[in-house]
Amino acid sequence: MGNDKYSALWVSYTSINDFLHCPRAYFLKNVYRDPTTGHKVKIVTPALTLGQAIHEVIDWLSYQPKEKRMSQSPVIYLDSVWSKYSGRRGGFLTSNVELSYLQRGKDMLNRLMKKPGVILNPAVKIKSDLPFYWLSNEANIILCGKIDWMEYIKETDSIHIIDFKTSKNEEEKDSLQLGIYGLLARNCQSRPITKISYWYINSQNEPKSISLPDFDQVQDKILAIAKQIKTARQLKIFKCPHQNGCIYCRSFEKILKKEAEFIGVNSHNEDLFILESSLDPKMESVIL
Repeated sequence: MGNDKYSALWVSYTSINDFLHCPRAYFLKNVYRDPTTGHKVKIVTPALTLGQAIHEVIDWLSYQPKEKRMSQSPVIYLDSVWSKYSGRRGGFLTSNVELSYLQRGKDMLNRLMKKPGVILNPAVKIKSDLPFYWLSNEANIILCGKIDWMEYIKETDSIHIIDFKTSKNEEEKDSLQLGIYGLLARNCQSRPITKISYWYINSQNEPKSISLPDFDQVQDKILAIAKQIKTARQLKIFKCPHQNGCIYCRSFEKILKKEAEFIGVNSHNEDLFILESSLDPKMESVIL
């Protein structure tokens, strides 16, 4: 078995994180499909919308030649992106809430414009909309994910991986995110990774580097978790570790109980829902 990407288990940082937090949440976000529509389901929140919109702007910037990256204001580009998410479709229960999040986004991009730093340096782009590689041919598992930014370091012909953060809180020290992005970069392009950083554009003017992990150890750890996910899918066992549910699965259970408002279908054919409690502070952390 193996080398069949259509039957393979695809895992990403987000899906792995879902499983580690709560197997039931992983099921509801990554496996479950509404029996009526056949679509996956997704809860829309202001924090998630802000992260998606800023991500689109950063992705657009990354494709611009370095000499032209700041020739058009990213703040103006945000306005055009934001129109897709306005109102309840973006999880905004009131216009005041929406305006406050839009202003947060503009403040972040104005920070980038004032001190673009590495944004003006050459960037490496992987020629794939969704970079992936075979984490294990034997187990038929693929690791995939999109990397926010890869700065090219000419002196060492290497790359600097940067993940942009819009949340107010810093990433946990044991996060697997940059380790996974390092694995993707190592296997989807030829240059070595010599630096990895988070850029908290909500509050910081430059990326904050962290120590390079042992990528072989990260790969072993990710593969072990991916095999647990595969076993759970084969056995169809996805239990929340808490008797009455947890913050990661409880909101999605409301969709199944018809306690969430359906607001439409997105471009990925996911059914979108909004909750009156979608301003839960636990939803403030956004992965870009």
